Amino acid sequence: MISANLSAIFYLISGVLFILALRGLSSPETSRQGNFFGILGMLIAIIVTFLSIGNFSTGFLYLLIFLLIGGSIGAFIAFKIPMTAMPELVAGFHSLVGLAAVFVAISAFLNPEIFKLGSTGSIKIASLIEMSLGASIGAITFTGSIIAFLKLRGIMSGAPITFIGQHLINLLLGLSIIVIIFYLCKTQSENLFWSIIIISFLVGILLIIPIGGADMPVVISMLNSYSGWAAAGIGFTLENTALIITGALVGSSGAILSYIMCKGMNRSFFSVILGGFGASEQSSASKTKDQRPVKSGNADDAAFLMKNASSVIIVPGYGMAVAQAQHALREMVDTLKKNDIKVSYAIHPVAGRMPGHMNVLLAEANVPYDEVFELDEINNDFANADVAFVIGANDVTNPVAKTDPQSPIYGMPVLDVEKCKSVLFVKRSLSPGYAGIDNELFYRENTLMLFDDAKKMTEEITKNL
Repeated sequence: MISANLSAIFYLISGVLFILALRGLSSPETSRQGNFFGILGMLIAIIVTFLSIGNFSTGFLYLLIFLLIGGSIGAFIAFKIPMTAMPELVAGFHSLVGLAAVFVAISAFLNPEIFKLGSTGSIKIASLIEMSLGASIGAITFTGSIIAFLKLRGIMSGAPITFIGQHLINLLLGLSIIVIIFYLCKTQSENLFWSIIIISFLVGILLIIPIGGADMPVVISMLNSYSGWAAAGIGFTLENTALIITGALVGSSGAILSYIMCKGMNRSFFSVILGGFGASEQSSASKTKDQRPVKSGNADDAAFLMKNASSVIIVPGYGMAVAQAQHALREMVDTLKKNDIKVSYAIHPVAGRMPGHMNVLLAEANVPYDEVFELDEINNDFANADVAFVIGANDVTNPVAKTDPQSPIYGMPVLDVEKCKSVLFVKRSLSPGYAGIDNELFYRENTLMLFDDAKKMTEEITKNL
């Protein structure tokens, strides 16, 4: 067993490593180093935790048991889950973080002597507030993440599920949690503590079900932030420096990322985090699929247009992820470069199902970082490009976002691919994107639809090149 002072020092070192990890993960060039710092920091935190609660042999035994169980499950998931399922995997992991915060809060409330919070019935007020907030946010994170997982997995409809008075109910439930925490601090009633957790579980469900699929990337980021604040709250209860630092890092970075994404989608930050205000006001007429003729082609047509182009802009989306076409895309781009054709990649902030989804896939295919551009950096270049090759990016290329006030995505900044001389759109069918609306781009004169699996079509184009 190590002393409390030594534990505090190691927890501080662990916290510093988490800060370095976050800094490293901010850039693709340093992401491997960031991952290493994060792994090392977590390893130190786990070892110190077990060595702080018993003798060395017992602590080390528990450490090995839980590392083997958790590590085996984590390794199995990491090897088995494809990149296309990464968003729902992240949502699932967020739910576990929230549930862990709830369990720790319950343990601390039922066994305050072990956690040095006082005795049963006389827990310190500050500790009661901390564990109540940690448990509440953790419970909201747990059920909210489960709903997000079900929506992303397709088990539950991605369309907003709304009902009369939903925002008033959410407000009343939120106020009731605050009132119950107040009375819990006065009475320390076990029933009140359980009431906080049960109501919070309900709030998590009611907050996420009204949010539609188009906003799901923001939801993932938002739940990430919630899980961080839950961990920080429990960290104060346990007086654990590493947990406080980690929770604050995750909570604040998740909140900042959610704000940036809301800005990129022209969404109100507060309306999203409070459960999709305005979701029920959107017209269903904008979701009606338009039956109009489209121009379709094949790989030979696409190769001909590309061979005669001087510049091509690649726009990857979720369709590329589903087909695992990033490596085939890289081969096609290499062939274009050999023909002295300028190629660049345009990434929308919310392309795919979570922040950075496309960037990770392109990095997996060893696409050079200096060829990948964000929306603001490349949007003006479409007007001067010969060909835009859209591979599954639906909602983020829809011109309706700029023209139809009744559309669910109206006002969201989109990639101006329609301004290219020619647009090649790879898609299996004319089915709408995750926002559930038809893409006006399909019917433009300069658009050629390539109906096929993204990977297969890209490989065929490469052969024709």
